[in-house]
Amino acid sequence: MNTFIENQNWRYATKKFDTSKRVSDANLQVLKEAMRLSASSYGLQPYKIIFIENPDLRSKLQPAAWGQSQIVEASHLVIFANITNFGDTEIDTAIQNLTTTRGLPAEALKGYGDFMKSRITPLALEKRDIWTAKQTYLALGNLLNAAAELQIDVTPMEGFEPAQFNEILGLEAMNLNAALVATIGYRHEEDQTQHYIKVRKSNEELFLTL
Repeated sequence: MNTFIENQNWRYATKKFDTSKRVSDANLQVLKEAMRLSASSYGLQPYKIIFIENPDLRSKLQPAAWGQSQIVEASHLVIFANITNFGDTEIDTAIQNLTTTRGLPAEALKGYGDFMKSRITPLALEKRDIWTAKQTYLALGNLLNAAAELQIDVTPMEGFEPAQFNEILGLEAMNLNAALVATIGYRHEEDQTQHYIKVRKSNEELFLTL
């Protein structure tokens, strides 16, 4: 656990990446597995995680990310896209995956599927989309923690225009919406931000026991 805390103090939102360094395929698979295993509401994982490898696409996305250099300089660019209009179809797919994985008869999980549908599908579309977008933050948290353990830098980014990302990547046609962006790579030695003392609330300010 001490190592975990040390790595949390080591990590920061990298402002300048070293373009000469690339995350290895082996480490990338670890990060992907960390995101795949992330907690999500009902275990539904109502999102897609998109890796943008095409440099031309990354260049097109940069202006829609307020011109931030990390979009094109980092080893990898990741888009967390929540599924829009999530409902019965997606729940049925999740139940099928559950029955197959655990070797259970479909009828054994019908009640659970119906329960999820009763709680999710009646929600207004806007609320459902907000809910699925929130789930992406859980996957991002796993990415941040796993990357820190590997001494890989990640910059979580909300500073972008989702509508423009959606248009450039054609996400609406796939019932997806760009909710979060993360850049993955290795900090540049010239990035002075890495030397800043981490600023957080004290325990007394942050924690409340009732």
